[in-house]
Amino acid sequence: MPEAPRTAIGRLILGIEHATGLRLQEAAFEAIPLTEPACLAEAISGHLSDDSGGWEVVVTGTLDRRLALIEHDADHDIGHARDARADAASTWTVVDLSGQPHRTRAWPSWTAGRLTLDDPAGWLSAATVTAGGAARLLSPKLLLVALYHPEYFPLPRFPLGISGLARAARATLLGQVDLMDMQLGHSLDDVLERIAATEPDIVGVSATFGQHDLMTALLDQLTTRLANGQNGPMLVAGGSLTVRNERLLLDRYPRLLIARGAGEPTIQDVLALWHGDLPLDHVRGIGYHDAPPESSTSCGGVLQIGKSGQGARRTATVANRLQTDIWPELDLLPETFRHGGVAQLESSRGCVSFCSFCPRGHKGSWAGADPDDLTWVLGAYRAVFDQFPDIPPILYLVDEEFIGRDADAMPRALRLASVLQQAKLEWETSCRIDQVARTDRDRDWHLGRAALWRALIARGLRRCLFGVESGVTSILQRFNKETTGEQNALAIRTLSALGVPTRFTYITFDQLMSLDELAASHAFQGRTDLLLRPLPHLDVAAIVDGVRDEAFVAEHATGEPFHTAISYMLVSMECLVGAAYTRQAAAHGLTGDADPMMGRVQARFADPRIGVASRWAQLWVDRSFPFDYTLKSLEKVLTGSPRRHVHQMRSILKHAASGLLGDMLALLTSPDAAALDELDRALQRLAHRRLTDLIGQMTPAVPELCRALPDDRAAVLAREHHRWATPSRWRLINAADPCST
Repeated sequence: MPEAPRTAIGRLILGIEHATGLRLQEAAFEAIPLTEPACLAEAISGHLSDDSGGWEVVVTGTLDRRLALIEHDADHDIGHARDARADAASTWTVVDLSGQPHRTRAWPSWTAGRLTLDDPAGWLSAATVTAGGAARLLSPKLLLVALYHPEYFPLPRFPLGISGLARAARATLLGQVDLMDMQLGHSLDDVLERIAATEPDIVGVSATFGQHDLMTALLDQLTTRLANGQNGPMLVAGGSLTVRNERLLLDRYPRLLIARGAGEPTIQDVLALWHGDLPLDHVRGIGYHDAPPESSTSCGGVLQIGKSGQGARRTATVANRLQTDIWPELDLLPETFRHGGVAQLESSRGCVSFCSFCPRGHKGSWAGADPDDLTWVLGAYRAVFDQFPDIPPILYLVDEEFIGRDADAMPRALRLASVLQQAKLEWETSCRIDQVARTDRDRDWHLGRAALWRALIARGLRRCLFGVESGVTSILQRFNKETTGEQNALAIRTLSALGVPTRFTYITFDQLMSLDELAASHAFQGRTDLLLRPLPHLDVAAIVDGVRDEAFVAEHATGEPFHTAISYMLVSMECLVGAAYTRQAAAHGLTGDADPMMGRVQARFADPRIGVASRWAQLWVDRSFPFDYTLKSLEKVLTGSPRRHVHQMRSILKHAASGLLGDMLALLTSPDAAALDELDRALQRLAHRRLTDLIGQMTPAVPELCRALPDDRAAVLAREHHRWATPSRWRLINAADPCST
């Protein structure tokens, strides 16, 4: 066994020589990243002629354990030997590009008797692969598609959903995986063309709020082909939206499989299903249409699962704590950067709370990954960042709850922050506000938490999102936030005094609120005694005690209203399908028809006046959403003066929204408010006047900011500003997300 070279490409070169006798130069592959296994396989094949003995090349396995397999001879037809242990076998060279011994790999059970290594102790070995085993390495072809509305969200984010599924699929060593993200310049027609050209055996679609139209347009096309007797792929759909619309989708697409939880176990089982290794009802975490046993089989990769009108079934999902590998493949990260997007990663899944507005079924209970497991993942991210020196190395941990409530919550958070710091990455994340202040904990607990937040800042925390949702205790009780208005105030003061860069989510309107609650909520948003100056010279004890002392607060307050720290102003409650809040609204007779675009039900307001105001608030939000989202996305990737400039521009938007809400309240309490039609017209005039003033304020600042940006980012900002400032009608775009990050 030769000593393993120091690089993956060096190991690949020796593997090619072992298989073919050819000695290639590393330069032949240095431009092909390990993050793109299909491209690497194509590059290898391009260097192997028929005379060399090479015939079939497979690059599979996960990013940290890429596996290259090169066939020496070909005396059989793989296409006609899908699963035949006794069929002719061929010799392959198997190279673990990580340099680790083959025996340390968790080999999938299907390889037993189908792939036999000569030297399991080595990283490079000859192997005997049966025809059925070779067929499994090559099939099925899986295409994973992420949907996207660029007109609403102009700048992309790395698609964690399909990237995690790709890793899970590649870990099985079954078939070949391709990914397609509509954020990266692809249209729906492009997706359909890719499917027609490559004829995948399985298509997985990831859809979130606001993408129901795209999903149904795609599925309509694919299921029409099946209905007309044409060959077509097995169809799987997942994501937050599909779970909300599960019954509707199954009724419309009886062949569809709905992934109801984290999709990694599901996609692995779907691959096994395709090969006939599992029956349909053993696939974990799916919703599907029932069917007679004889039709619930995989026949040549075409799944027959019943007719419309039969009953829907579900299989059990896998708990978050049982899924220890939640990392993504990075195929699409470089292209995300080329399109001005940002890097995302999860270090935990699920949440520790049960907010009434958030359906928990598909997200599950909180479970955090071992921080030490992130070392190689962050190294891989860092390697991609290094290819883009103009992009700041900032990683967004999209955890619902960064710290968690396990016994080792604080040590784990510190270890995780240290691993991020060692990778030379700044990072942002999300957390519950009761990780800062709690009414059922003593002073020592608060001192420990304050010290934790200071330590996280020292380890690269760039900003943290907190779901405050309200400053009014009666509203918080309705939301089941398990917090109070005063608790939230103490936490906001503490974070700002500690110097933690923050942003907060806040639900301004909800269907069950009273006018007094709306006024109190507006007053909380306008409080100037919550945001304090950072006080790095004070120890944590002085801060923990000081935030409870009004004289201390008056001395150190910035004077800025709290609404400047709210991520999106004027948000209204979304009554999502399956949420406890939705059941509360239904009990009051306020719910109506389902709205599949957002996985919600239409809901009226107990006070119709507030309903009219909420509608105009949402129109205001949607009118500015793409422009504001562009600014928010730029703030994520900029540093220094340009970032501060963007922050100031977003503050102007928030001041305008707060002023609009104040004017709305004045109208709602006027004698004319009982006439809802007149109130609607008055609110329209108010919104138009406020928007005109806002455009006048913002427009001079945009060219100045554009001059400080790279040309590509400046072009996006100028385009979105022009769209925003150009007169247009008020319309809803369904862009709201109650758990937005």
